[in-house]
Amino acid sequence: MDEAPSGPLPYYEDMGPGTGALPPRAWTGVSDARRVSLGGAWRFRLSATAREQDDSFARPGFDASRWDVLPVPSHWPLQGHGRPAYTNIRYPFPIDPPRVPTENPTGDHLRGFDLPGDWPGGAAVLRFDGVDSCARVWLNGEELGTFKGSRLPVEFEVGDLLRPRGNVLAVRVHQWSSGSYLEDQDMWWLPGIFREVTLIERPEGAVTDFFVHCDYDHLTGTGSLRVDCEPQGTVTVPELGLDIETGETVRVPVEPWSAEIPRLYDAELATEGERVPLRIGFRTVGVEDGVLKVNGRRVLFRGVNRHEFDPDHGRAVDLETMRRDLLLMKRHNVNAVRTSHYPPHPAFLDLCDELGVWVIDECDLETHGFEEVGWRRNPVDDERWTPALLDRAARMVERDKNHPSVVMWSLGNECGTGRGLSAMAGWIRHRDPARPIHYEGDLSCADVDVYSRMYADHAESEAIGRRAEAPLPDAAADARRRAMPFLLCEYAHAMGNGPGGLSEYQRIFETYERCQGGFVWEWIDQGLRRRTADGRSYFAYGGDFGEELHDGNFVCDGLLFPDRTPSPGLVEYKKVVQPVGFAADLARGLLAITNRHDFVDLSGLSFRWSYEVEGEPRDEGRLELPAVAPGRTVEVELPRMPRIVRAGDACWTVRAVLAEDTAWAPSGHEVAWAQFEVPRSTAWTRALPGAPHSPRRVEGGMIVLGPGTFDAADGTLRYLDGAVVHGPRLDVWRAPIDNDRGTRWHPQGRLEHLWREAGLDRMRHRIDQVSVGGDTLTVTTRVAPAASDLGLRAVYSWAATGDRLDLTVDVTPEGPWTLPLPRLGIRLGLSPMLEAVEWYGGGPGEAYPDTRQASRLGRYRSTVDGLQTPYVRPQENGARADVRWAELRRSDGAGLRVSGVPPFWFTARPWSTEELDAAEHTHELTRGEAVWLHLDHGLHGVGSHACGPEVLPDFRLAAAPATFSFTFTALRAGRDRPGAIGSGWPSAPRPPFGPDPFAGPGEGPTTDLDAPEQP
Repeated sequence: MDEAPSGPLPYYEDMGPGTGALPPRAWTGVSDARRVSLGGAWRFRLSATAREQDDSFARPGFDASRWDVLPVPSHWPLQGHGRPAYTNIRYPFPIDPPRVPTENPTGDHLRGFDLPGDWPGGAAVLRFDGVDSCARVWLNGEELGTFKGSRLPVEFEVGDLLRPRGNVLAVRVHQWSSGSYLEDQDMWWLPGIFREVTLIERPEGAVTDFFVHCDYDHLTGTGSLRVDCEPQGTVTVPELGLDIETGETVRVPVEPWSAEIPRLYDAELATEGERVPLRIGFRTVGVEDGVLKVNGRRVLFRGVNRHEFDPDHGRAVDLETMRRDLLLMKRHNVNAVRTSHYPPHPAFLDLCDELGVWVIDECDLETHGFEEVGWRRNPVDDERWTPALLDRAARMVERDKNHPSVVMWSLGNECGTGRGLSAMAGWIRHRDPARPIHYEGDLSCADVDVYSRMYADHAESEAIGRRAEAPLPDAAADARRRAMPFLLCEYAHAMGNGPGGLSEYQRIFETYERCQGGFVWEWIDQGLRRRTADGRSYFAYGGDFGEELHDGNFVCDGLLFPDRTPSPGLVEYKKVVQPVGFAADLARGLLAITNRHDFVDLSGLSFRWSYEVEGEPRDEGRLELPAVAPGRTVEVELPRMPRIVRAGDACWTVRAVLAEDTAWAPSGHEVAWAQFEVPRSTAWTRALPGAPHSPRRVEGGMIVLGPGTFDAADGTLRYLDGAVVHGPRLDVWRAPIDNDRGTRWHPQGRLEHLWREAGLDRMRHRIDQVSVGGDTLTVTTRVAPAASDLGLRAVYSWAATGDRLDLTVDVTPEGPWTLPLPRLGIRLGLSPMLEAVEWYGGGPGEAYPDTRQASRLGRYRSTVDGLQTPYVRPQENGARADVRWAELRRSDGAGLRVSGVPPFWFTARPWSTEELDAAEHTHELTRGEAVWLHLDHGLHGVGSHACGPEVLPDFRLAAAPATFSFTFTALRAGRDRPGAIGSGWPSAPRPPFGPDPFAGPGEGPTTDLDAPEQP
């Protein structure tokens, strides 16, 4: 730790919030007051320490022509100056508050500017919307002050200092400051001026501050409006016929604002010196009878935690990207955002008002790293830090108080407990009693209005829903907390493949009134874009920039990939939280439709049905239903259809789509859907053509059985109708997903470690017997790891009829298995030229046992590349559920068809599991000399245990006896290659391939899948 200073602390280590700033006020993006954006190209100099350079650069006439040029807004480590660093909890410097290391990257910024020709002079303010983490500011050589609070605005009065031409703004920014102890959020450490810098005219009589007070009485349908303003002025709302004085309260009939119907009224606030446009939303939020209600109705949050992030610009996010985020949310049925863990750019809240999203606005406060030292010297329990905490609370509330979308204030995140939090809650409650207060880190809920938790598992969440949770020691505190509504402010950790268990959480939310939903962690993977020496793009995470301390790819735990491509997790979440429920009674021909919205009826949706057989539509139409009110269910009749057509799989698909264009999606956008499989009325067996074959031994140590050629020594299939095959053999391993790795704070649930310790990644295959009898080739094996008496007895029974080769696998565990298996199935290698894929089963995207709600039965086409899911850290991915058959073809149509009983999990990859397991980044995966095909009888679930709960018991793949069958058929050339309609993932460049990797010189038939068919 640094030694105690001999004199006063420098400003960047002082515990106070800063000096010289004006009182915080409401943000407005526009008014008739003139504004000058000071963004653009600035001169920039980076120093290694805070004291390496003096402040002469701020003096008039300083020559900075040799400095670098840096765009503002930006983070300097993303512009080639220094390096990003990622930690989740641990501070990347010694914990010695408020001191910081001497090694303190410091960026000096210079910006010259002229005033517009019509600038009137007089008062003006200089506004910074976000600077990380501490800044000192000069204008024309005069110091304006210092400030901290990186994600919060600050303004300085500068009117007397401005010149018509040749103004010079100088800003010194320190990466580390006392404020860094209050900003230990789970994200990249990225210093810089990362939000706008603006000069704003303040004419005589301009608006100093204003507070729009609106509420809505759901019993009378009226809203009240009062706008407090300094100085006095008038408020006009033309649509309501209002022209009132500020400070005056009126009550008029209105349409309320909600996330489902974001009704806004255009208004104008006018004072003697300024006109400010307003968008007013009438709504009331509060806790009644232990339930959080808006406009008198319980609300259910289908939420996400959102960091501001762009893979190229960090937290310097533009308006277009903010809108894109919100459109993606709305289109995926997300209705709420927790602004983890700081107030977002203020324009984001304007968009939430406009498009309709509930917001928990969170203060720029987290001291999580003090947990590493037992919370000793935690700033939130040290009164010397209280002014800084109150400053942050005030800057958030004053900036964002006029947004109807903001329905709760959050004190911060993961700060432990302390008197400073109580002081913040007291100030907020006095300033804005109309909104509840949230904070998760205090189980006593002493300062809040809702009971909030992170990652409570399903069982505990259900107990809380029943108000039967474990009691607090203090009876009064326990009674108070038990009467509160419950939120999971973080759940379903979306890291890598997952999260699993979403539908089980949603059932709890929909069953128990107290459980009012949650916020998935988190919205977007925070991977920073980098390129290899040969130009290939990939996303970097913790440790990729040489950090001493880092938390690896824990920064990549979102529902979007860094480039904002939706992950399978977001598609699953959309399905799980869809606001329309379906249930079918096919015996009676009835469909029950439930409206799960909080406020709107179903008149805005159009309902469509289709009847499919083996994935092919047979008929379709529309369903007519009344305007179903929120929470209500209606039954409608389905058209009469034959139960069986060609004795194939038949199912109903019902879809709810937007009837008209909305602000967030066009008409026809799918909001909700369901499928219902039709049971067969009678048992049916397809008559298969062709006579059975008997196995026969041939020269070269081979056994021929129908279209299959096997190695007589080990029973391995070598050729199928002349095409080279590698395998199949029993497979139990998967490239561990992030949730298999678990967490360092829950080591008992780290499945990857336990699996590797048990040797499941290094199974050995012993051939016990290869026997020929009647029409069957039987191969008996034992699959087991070294240094263990655990094993799996696997018997492969091969038969052939016509041009089909049938395999039945019987698996029997041996030994005291206590661990679940990663997977259970067979793996085989095929020609790398098999690029086109078609299948009948679940799709279009991947699914796993606890993430299969969005998997829709149908016929799909893709490519092998298109089947891959590019998780930032490569891991098990790409399985398709409930597959009946799948085909892989090369460009001329030749290939392989696989069908299975029961339906199976299908995965095809251009690299092996071992290569996937070894890769740390996507660019490390390169096409091998085979397509690896996985045909799985069972898969272990994915869960959420990278931070949340383990896989639920129903989705654990126990080592148990199993029998499953597959039929292999070679496909002849001549059929056109199917069009690729895959998941849209980017595909890697296709390298050229040489001869078939599994064909040795002189081995086997002369034709394979890579050669033209012989006449």
